[in-house]
Amino acid sequence: MLKEELQRLSTEKRNQKTMQLDTLSINEILKIMNEEDQHVLSTVKDAIPDIEKAIELVVRQLNEGGRLIYIGAGTSGRIGIMDAVECIPTFSTTDEVIALMAGGTQAFVKAVEGAEDSLELAKEDLKSVQLTKNDVVMGIAASGRTPYVIGGLNYAKSIQVSTIALSCNKNAEISDLAEVSIEVDAGPEILSGSTRLKSGTAQKIILNMISTVSMIRIGKVYGNLMVDMKPSNDKLKEAGDIKVAIVMILTSCTKIEAENKLNKNQGFVRNSLED
Repeated sequence: MLKEELQRLSTEKRNQKTMQLDTLSINEILKIMNEEDQHVLSTVKDAIPDIEKAIELVVRQLNEGGRLIYIGAGTSGRIGIMDAVECIPTFSTTDEVIALMAGGTQAFVKAVEGAEDSLELAKEDLKSVQLTKNDVVMGIAASGRTPYVIGGLNYAKSIQVSTIALSCNKNAEISDLAEVSIEVDAGPEILSGSTRLKSGTAQKIILNMISTVSMIRIGKVYGNLMVDMKPSNDKLKEAGDIKVAIVMILTSCTKIEAENKLNKNQGFVRNSLED
């Protein structure tokens, strides 16, 4: 029964181009990998309408003081953690974007046996970060059927928290559990079942889209400049508060006046310049 179910998943099927993968030259393997990766971009493009809906939901909840909380297991969990962590230096996030992974942070480098198969573990993890109705939970699962993610989405729904599902198979189980569902099907991996390849690439691209565009929409970008970066090196520390500096220079005002303009305009630089 399980075998038949897995065989229906695109992520678990054998790629006909690589049935003799171990006999190919390095150059042949690289060319096939590159060709297969092209499919990722087209499938992500097809999913843009659903990605847009997800971003609108995330922005709405962030403006309510909520958080974007990624939940996942294995590669999906690691990609969620990567995206959340990268938001800290890029956008000076504190807890606006966080990630929970089956087995905890130690599972980032070493799998924790049985963690992803637990329907209850994500519920406990979400409780531990004090999930509220202002948050949005995004379940990430290449297969679309990971129990850890299913349990987390079900718990979020049970307390009326907004949900998003991202999977790499069509008609995924987790899609039925979410307010917004994103499904990308890039086809079978060149190495059967290794979803760290095309599926992982698709997930990373989509999380980049969701977090970056969401941060743009809540005022952390001016033009195409990062203006809310965390000063983590000498160059940035010397600049101090980038938003305040921009408003001071472009409106010829004092630091206090610039801070007041930004506070009045919820931190949006462009609106502060027009105030």
